[in-house]
Amino acid sequence: MVRLVLGTPRTLRPELVPGFHSLCILKPLHDDDWYMGSLYDDGSVDCWAIYGDLHEALRGL
Repeated sequence: MVRLVLGTPRTLRPELVPGFHSLCILKPLHDDDWYMGSLYDDGSVDCWAIYGDLHEALRGL
């Protein structure tokens, strides 16, 4: 499960989720933004930052 914890909580449907240890960046379906969050052992993600493109998201790591 991918949960957005910024503003109004909602569930995201991921298209791509590259993980880096306990962090990940996530590209949802039908959304141009990238989200950063905590990646848990059960595969769930809590997203807590939004970036306008992949370059910004990678720099945020």
